[in-house]
Amino acid sequence: MYDLGTTFGNATLAPGSNLLVSGPPLSGKRRMALEILAHGSEQGEAVIVVTTRDSASRILNDYEALVSDPESVDIGIVDCVTKHQGRSARDTDIVKYASSPEDMTGIGIKFSEFVEEFRTERGIENVRVLVDSLSTLLMYSDVQTVFRFMHVFTSRIENADALGLHIIESTAHEEETLNTLRQLFDHAVTVEADGTLSTTVPDATVDRLDG
Repeated sequence: MYDLGTTFGNATLAPGSNLLVSGPPLSGKRRMALEILAHGSEQGEAVIVVTTRDSASRILNDYEALVSDPESVDIGIVDCVTKHQGRSARDTDIVKYASSPEDMTGIGIKFSEFVEEFRTERGIENVRVLVDSLSTLLMYSDVQTVFRFMHVFTSRIENADALGLHIIESTAHEEETLNTLRQLFDHAVTVEADGTLSTTVPDATVDRLDG
């Protein structure tokens, strides 16, 4: 089971779960998601971040500020931003680069490489995954394309017994688009503009949260 930490009352989610985190800009949903990942790092779990908005260096800086021992963290970042901005970059042990947020094939391949490395080569059983954000994917591709990609992506998380966190801007899309994508996720949390949760994971272990 994956413990979500104090923000969610130490609720736990089953391996293979995918959680949609939605809310307006500047509501703190990204930090909240990173805190859930950091909580796992403190327990020796691995972390994979697919970033379509910020560079890997910013993600790493923000993440390391949330953990007690940054040097001991097992983290992999799929950076979809750097090359898209025209900067050259080569894959490292920590960062792998997709050509752009539109390069969903590349994103999937780099993600799978990290999963294989953590689970098979390093023997880390639990992996937490963050996709930040679906809204950026929707800027470059239509909802049907994003739906198909995320259907495969969330299935990979399920098959790996990982925990998936997926961020979307609630005010940037039509309700029809949001409803279409919500079908892909086992659980959903809505973060209000003031940072409060209007939909929360119950205190006890949950099998499914509708909302």
